[in-house]
Amino acid sequence: MSLTGTPFLYTTIVLAVVALILPLAFWSRVRGPKALRAAARVLMLLFAQGTAITLVFVLVNNSNNLYDNWADLLGTGNHVQQAANLGADGTGGIAYKKLPKVQQKFTQADGPGMHAAGGVKVTQLKGRVSGVSAEVYVWLPPQYDDPAYKNKKFPVVELLSGYPGSAKAWFGSMKAHEQLEPLMKSGQVAPFILVAPRTNLIAKIDTGCANIPGTVNADTWLSIDVPKMITDNFRAQSAPDGWAAAGYSAGAHCAAKLAVAHPDRYRAAISLSGYNDPIGERNSLAAGSEELRRANNPYYILKNYRTPPRIALYISGENGDGYQAGVALEQIAKPPTYVKVVFLPRSMGGHSMALWRPQVPTVFEWLTMEMTGHGGTPQHTRTASPLSPLTPSSGGSRRAELASGSASRAGGARKP
Repeated sequence: MSLTGTPFLYTTIVLAVVALILPLAFWSRVRGPKALRAAARVLMLLFAQGTAITLVFVLVNNSNNLYDNWADLLGTGNHVQQAANLGADGTGGIAYKKLPKVQQKFTQADGPGMHAAGGVKVTQLKGRVSGVSAEVYVWLPPQYDDPAYKNKKFPVVELLSGYPGSAKAWFGSMKAHEQLEPLMKSGQVAPFILVAPRTNLIAKIDTGCANIPGTVNADTWLSIDVPKMITDNFRAQSAPDGWAAAGYSAGAHCAAKLAVAHPDRYRAAISLSGYNDPIGERNSLAAGSEELRRANNPYYILKNYRTPPRIALYISGENGDGYQAGVALEQIAKPPTYVKVVFLPRSMGGHSMALWRPQVPTVFEWLTMEMTGHGGTPQHTRTASPLSPLTPSSGGSRRAELASGSASRAGGARKP
């Protein structure tokens, strides 16, 4: 029985109701020695508490898409088949663009939100370069099957979840496709293909979207294997101009890091309540050493460029939870690198889906203008958003923290 499936939810509801009825019906009817009667009543109470806790967990899990299946919950899942040393560029010297096309079979995905707005497809992908084997969810815009667009290639946004988190979250809890479909039909948002690959690849640990020889090649999985599969199977634009990454929490860190580290693969990124220093997620493999932290910190990656990359970053966050990290990148960005930082007040929802979900239309409208020019002048030539303070605030953070983005580590460590 699927952890996130409707049958399991209904089963937990029924058990919770039964557990409530049992003490009411049999509390005074228990017969036998006093010790036996006491034990039976204790068991009824424990059963009631256990089913109540289980039901609450299922409701919270389904609402936030934290654990996708039993293997994720129990910590028995491992999606890494091998983790060769692929070098600085993550290719291992493989001419991956010349590899044979990846022909994938897609099926209708199950779970909350998976059948809405035309439905979400899923496939199991074996990454030929990364050595990762995991699921990838794909949603096609309403124009994709329109005969008028039969010769058109579509831009792509890679959606990255937090930790712990399911790749389904952008379609389940975030309702991205449901929010964007009417905006795409009206022309307010470009018809993006939405791609959500699994980011939680090793049990009970966050990969930090990093390549760590002998452990995992998460960066290569996301920036090489998944994009190649998408362009091989769909009418998707090629990188970098047709590709962007978007994420929340740990996924926000990944989105910014991928775009900054690979301007030849991504043109833009959206970071919602992210962080720069990988130590922002206490269970991140990328925080395992000072060398790894610097190598996977978008602040230091951007700072070390001799020629600034042509990328655009949209970074939103609250004070101490994403905002300082964005300011740090904004302060060192030089054209053609552009960083837009949006300050969000605490009253908007905290480190949760309640904060991120309402931002979906706004960030995709920004992304539309940055990547396609559709809808008017690109955002970075406009005036500041009313949510952006005219004078950046350090929020009490030390200058060193503000510079590296580590000021947001406490907020980044919180779970969605």
